[in-house]
Amino acid sequence: MTLMIPGRSVELEAVLREPETQVLRAAAVLCHPHPVYGGTMNNRVVYRAAKAVRDAGLVALRFNFRGVGASTGSFDQGEGEKDDVLAAMDYLEQKYPSLSQALVGFSFGARVGLEVGVRDPRIQAMVGLGIPLSFHNFDYLAENPKPTRYIIGALDEYCPREQMDSLARRFPPTSKLVWIEGADHFFNPGIEQLPGLITEFFRDLQFTRR
Repeated sequence: MTLMIPGRSVELEAVLREPETQVLRAAAVLCHPHPVYGGTMNNRVVYRAAKAVRDAGLVALRFNFRGVGASTGSFDQGEGEKDDVLAAMDYLEQKYPSLSQALVGFSFGARVGLEVGVRDPRIQAMVGLGIPLSFHNFDYLAENPKPTRYIIGALDEYCPREQMDSLARRFPPTSKLVWIEGADHFFNPGIEQLPGLITEFFRDLQFTRR
């Protein structure tokens, strides 16, 4: 269903989908790519990731950052957008108080979402897609204790492989880096490999109920 989420100074347009399974294992927030360059919650990577999350038995909440679609407000250089992620998490917490949460972020959504997810105890696991390592410092991920899977195209123009491999060598055992050979930042080609990798990751996790 499409809804408006009360944010922290804005209202956020969102789409909520529950899995077909009767038992809800957790609830996931999905964060879309850069708003200035056309990123929305309907981005095909985010859309497929949301379906993959549901296939693993998780509720999927896609939302538009402030200033995108019907969401109010305007782009805030990634700072206000962190509040948007928190607002989406607040909504899930109110609607599913017994469920733990997960987070999936693509590109700009990974930049903003992972930073929030590492700090917030409600998030138990994360997936980072197409991390824009060329533009932002992700060194904090070396200290991330939460189960996390990073999926990146081997030809991603915003995430140099040598630089990412160097960071990955500092990851804890709970983090895993997966390269999709031949794929660029938007997973062209190779997008068909994404859903299985995401579903497998979440399906193998044991989420604790709150």
